[in-house]
Amino acid sequence: MKTVGELLRARARERGDADFVVTETERLTYAAAEHRSREFARALVGAGVARGERVGILLPTGIPFAVAWLAVVRIGAVAVPISTFSKAAELRDVLARADVATLIGTTSYRGNDYVTALREGCGFDLAVGGPIVSRAVPNLRRAYLDLDDLFPFGAAVDDALLDAIEADVSPADRMVIVHTSGSTSAPKGVIHHHGTLVAHLEHLNAIRGLTAGTRYFSMSPMFWIGGLAYNLLGVLVAGATLLAPDATDPTAALDFLERERPEMVNGYAQSIAHLLADPTFSARDFSSVRSGNLYPLVPESQRPGDPELRHNMLGLTEGGSVVLADPDDTDQPEHRRGSFGRPVPEVEAKIVDRTPGPGPGDECAVGDEGELWLRGPNLMEGYYGREWWDTFTPDGWYRTGDRFRRDVDGYLYFGGRADDMIKTGGANVSPREVEVVLTHVSGCLSIVVGVPDAERGAIVGAVLVAGDDVDLDLDAIREQSRAQLSAFKVPRVLVRMTPAALPTLSSGKTDLPRLIEMLVEREARGTA
Repeated sequence: MKTVGELLRARARERGDADFVVTETERLTYAAAEHRSREFARALVGAGVARGERVGILLPTGIPFAVAWLAVVRIGAVAVPISTFSKAAELRDVLARADVATLIGTTSYRGNDYVTALREGCGFDLAVGGPIVSRAVPNLRRAYLDLDDLFPFGAAVDDALLDAIEADVSPADRMVIVHTSGSTSAPKGVIHHHGTLVAHLEHLNAIRGLTAGTRYFSMSPMFWIGGLAYNLLGVLVAGATLLAPDATDPTAALDFLERERPEMVNGYAQSIAHLLADPTFSARDFSSVRSGNLYPLVPESQRPGDPELRHNMLGLTEGGSVVLADPDDTDQPEHRRGSFGRPVPEVEAKIVDRTPGPGPGDECAVGDEGELWLRGPNLMEGYYGREWWDTFTPDGWYRTGDRFRRDVDGYLYFGGRADDMIKTGGANVSPREVEVVLTHVSGCLSIVVGVPDAERGAIVGAVLVAGDDVDLDLDAIREQSRAQLSAFKVPRVLVRMTPAALPTLSSGKTDLPRLIEMLVEREARGTA
């Protein structure tokens, strides 16, 4: 096993002149990443940051974030990435929850004023100067939102001291606390170690074919596990190049894509929705792309005829990103529709019956649906601030809260969250089951939710996500779905929305409570 610092130094020796991270305005080679992050680390040590100390990183996705993360972890401190979407209360909660002692970042980004947010949320004013004293975040001692204030501290740290500090970092050391995006509960701080996360990405790179020199495009934020581990760390492990344009200007991002010619693309559909809406999109050349899950960016000859016949992936912050996947990226037979692949190397998975009857922990038979439990060395250490036994079973299983079933070949199929079942008129409906049918019938992304109903408790509501240029006959789609769904599962509320109209959280995930409100409003107006 390796530490991130050891890995970076090896890449700088082997591929020093190769690009590590590229944005629209800057290129960071492996040699430059090693040098710049070392000087950053020198300044952190001079400012008093010690091994094991938690350092918050409040920087947007891009080269400054990558350099800061490398600097923090190469001296054995623990990086705590913080979402740049954070408002005052969210910023306070993350700083307090992770016991952050040092905060590095920027004063503002995309209209968010972090100096004001810290004053309102935490009760101290960086503009005044002096020591930080805050009951709201009692462990915070230093904050550098202007990095020019940090770097002079490095003058007091010589190379011998810095070398000794780096040499003392172990693969067993904590490397990062990544917070979940909070779509189903309050964000939780997930702890990962150097050696296990590096080893996990070695396995994932083998599955997806990410190798030295591969040009890899993604717009996933680096402060969440997908952008940090699957993208940034995965690229470092492989010796590849991460193409990470700014997400604000779609035309500039498309220019960047054509100029940099990625071979692999990855992310979630909503992350590139603004690119698809750009009037120049249809004329763009993406012929360099050979693989990835952002199908609009994949040449038409390589796209799936039906996305549900390609293996999906399951990624979890708790799992260090992807835990279920498959190297076969071709269309699957019909009986494997909706497959999420199988557990990746060193991850054990079982489907457990948590319903009344058999005792909790009894494994389901093939084909029966239950809760997915995971175990393995590359899963998280645990949630920061929580006891181990509050998170894992006595024999080390992590209960995901996701419903799955397994087929005779070991492939796994997602049935939804354990707590998202729609109870309508005494019957249970799995949103995932209805989504698969609607997507197959309509060819569009579908989102299924329970809409409150006075008579039945809830009714099935669904949204088909499609651009204005897509012709959809909602009545015909509803009728076609009746051939595959029991009557009580057929959506009583069925609407279409453009990607831009779909309500989303700051994480980019669909804002389900707001979506339900919108469907209730439409039903009340009789426009569903």
